[in-house]
Amino acid sequence: MSSAHETLRRGGVPRRFSGLLWRNPRLGLGSLLAPPLAWFILIYLAALVVLFVAAFWSVDPFTGELDRTWTLDNFRAILTSDTYRAIALRTVAMAAAVTVTDAVLAFPFAYYMARVAGPKLRVALFALVLLPLWSSYLARVYAWRLILSHDGVLNWALKLVGLPQVDIGYSRWAMWIVFTYIWLPFMIMPLYAALERIPGNFFEASGDLGARGWRTTAKIVFPLALPGLIAGSIFTFSLTLGDYITPVLVGGPGSDFIGNVVYANVGIANNVPFAAAYATLPLLVMAIYLLVARRLGAFDMM
Repeated sequence: MSSAHETLRRGGVPRRFSGLLWRNPRLGLGSLLAPPLAWFILIYLAALVVLFVAAFWSVDPFTGELDRTWTLDNFRAILTSDTYRAIALRTVAMAAAVTVTDAVLAFPFAYYMARVAGPKLRVALFALVLLPLWSSYLARVYAWRLILSHDGVLNWALKLVGLPQVDIGYSRWAMWIVFTYIWLPFMIMPLYAALERIPGNFFEASGDLGARGWRTTAKIVFPLALPGLIAGSIFTFSLTLGDYITPVLVGGPGSDFIGNVVYANVGIANNVPFAAAYATLPLLVMAIYLLVARRLGAFDMM
């Protein structure tokens, strides 16, 4: 030990610091986590605080200048306006519908990837899931816009097989389809990670006790996959809540989301305080969602 201490002493400050970290593992972990935590606190949390504070300000109707006097007028306007309430409800309903649809589609696909597919097929399925993420978000939305338009690929294929054409382009149905497609990989990957970690002997024990496939799924697979399902739903739900591009490109009249109102008030109306107040709605909805998930015990199994 004395020779080691002598070596550290001769090595200068870097060796002494290395020895300090070696003797105190928690200090080493703290030094690794400090930069990202500082970035998270200074950039993300500070921005949220500024957003929340600005929501209580207002804009002078005559000069257009920012009035930093605290007021509840922005929140009062949101709660008393039928239009803004309808937009908020439409956004939350669409986010919930997309989340449920993605969960229904992703669960069997992720289960097949994790428990049934061989190594080579699993790699191919991974590539199929991740391949859309390699292209631009706008390219994928515009592709679906071409598919769902009146003279698009969908109606062309229906006409080819003798079926009546459908008119779902520039509608809420189109938004539902596009959102479901775009966020589906974000549901598949967490579900796959959760299903892949389920020990194989759990299935053997369930079979030995006489449980059939559906009972095993309900009593073993689903509860153990619930953390992955919650993680995926956080992605799909929050990403749909905050989106404003898809409603503009594939939504019809009356398809505005919360993000569209925020964008209009920031870039067009120049009413940043109202935009900040309206932008707190998705944060509030996600906070309630996380609290409900926690009460259901979804995070206890992570």
